[in-house]
Amino acid sequence: MQKGASAPEAGEVAARRGCRLNSQRSLSELSTRTKSRAHSLGATLSVLTLAGALAVSSTALAQNTAIRPPTNGPASVADLAAGLLDAVVNIATSQKVKNDDDAPAPQVPEGSPYQRYFDEFFKGKGGQSDNRQRTVESLGSGFVIDPSGFIVTNNHVIEGADDIEINFANGSKLKATLVGKDTKTDLAVLKVEPKAPLKAVPFGDSRKMRIGDWVMAIGNPFGLGGSVSVGIISARGRNINAGPYDNFIQTDAAINRGNSGGPLFNMAGEVIGINTAIISPSGGSIGIGFSVPTELAANVVLQLKDFGETRRGWLGVRVQPVTDDIAESLKMASPRGALVSGIIEGGPIANGEIKSGDVIVKFDGREVSEMRDLQRVVAETAVGKAVDVVVFRDGKEQTVKVTLGRLEDGALASASATATGEDGSKADKPEAAPLPATDVVLGMKLAMLNEEARKKYGIAEDIDGVVITEVVPNSVAAERRVEPGDVIVEVSQEAMDTPSDVTDRIEELKSSGRRNAQLLLSNKTGELRFVSVRVE
Repeated sequence: MQKGASAPEAGEVAARRGCRLNSQRSLSELSTRTKSRAHSLGATLSVLTLAGALAVSSTALAQNTAIRPPTNGPASVADLAAGLLDAVVNIATSQKVKNDDDAPAPQVPEGSPYQRYFDEFFKGKGGQSDNRQRTVESLGSGFVIDPSGFIVTNNHVIEGADDIEINFANGSKLKATLVGKDTKTDLAVLKVEPKAPLKAVPFGDSRKMRIGDWVMAIGNPFGLGGSVSVGIISARGRNINAGPYDNFIQTDAAINRGNSGGPLFNMAGEVIGINTAIISPSGGSIGIGFSVPTELAANVVLQLKDFGETRRGWLGVRVQPVTDDIAESLKMASPRGALVSGIIEGGPIANGEIKSGDVIVKFDGREVSEMRDLQRVVAETAVGKAVDVVVFRDGKEQTVKVTLGRLEDGALASASATATGEDGSKADKPEAAPLPATDVVLGMKLAMLNEEARKKYGIAEDIDGVVITEVVPNSVAAERRVEPGDVIVEVSQEAMDTPSDVTDRIEELKSSGRRNAQLLLSNKTGELRFVSVRVE
């Protein structure tokens, strides 16, 4: 280093200054002093360098910390779980089923020492074959919603059970009775008679939950009671074809066999779902579980608790999806809503408030994006309520008011008609002979719907329109599965009485630049459906 001069140089400097000290001593002291200064300066520079490095590192660390997303999970849920475990129960059921196995018993050699055991197992202790009953047991989960003893679970947990036993977290057991069940949402309400009020949990609002929110599941997987698992909401509004009102919450919180009927909690300790199903090739959790949201379940549970049955609203219309072709034929900006294909006689629509061909786009203030949305919102609405229904009719939206009826057993609110374009194998039919072009409209041969045609095709007397007698193979009508015997009731919302009416209406649509014609067809029993066919 430049500041650390050599010893001879230091001695010369000292001599010139008239120093009388011994040269060796002077050299030694000066050398020591010079080295000390050099070391001190070096240390100072080193400290400054290190401090600068630390300052730069601290700045970079602060920047990284500011933009780095959190990698840890939620804070401990121990306190939350401790306050909820007592409200979650294990449900054990047993069912007696007839042993109708008629398979022949294994044959053992005469005089075998094992003969007696085979006879007892396969023929009963009396040595004679009988139809003895066997007991099938199963386990599930549930949770208390009322301190007086009301418990919610899945219907499939207790379905067909002869005996239902509730096992509580403190080890106590109580027999339960079935209050009511709903197969469409797979929910059931049970009742026990406790000696003291039970720990109960409240319902939360599942509509406030967002994808990515933390949730906690508690249940009885594989008979291991009081098991807690934590995850997030992976998706909402899942349709897994379990029922007409599917609207499941999807979660990656571990749900296994035995968790069915157990609660899915938010981080406030409110039930926002009832664990119902999983997707798994092995029967164990792979992180894809489904829960009935409380926005659907809460009203069902309340009705089961109060009435022992569900009381759903009923609109009394048949609907089908709005396809791209149908939306285009109706001049809709995009496919949405539910297309009304028919009005159920004797239903709530008594004065033509809603008509065939209307597209329901909003019901009681709630958007109807697709057909199944209408089925769900109608069922969730109270019987007897007067609601505003927004329909798309004649190229614009209109609002009508309808008072809902009650959905009867065996009927579905807004019962679905067969969707157009749906795949389905049908028996091959002999091809029709080629038809003269002058007799064909969009690949269909038409005729007046007279008594002869009604008798030939078995068409009901209350059906009016134009009958289709033949369909050209590979035509636009054949693509939409139009068949001989179908009746054209309307073409683009105009009633048809004669074959010329159909021809004139099609030509009118072509001249106006329309690419599709919307046909309202009826089968021989009067079931209606809309079909969109190309007119280009």
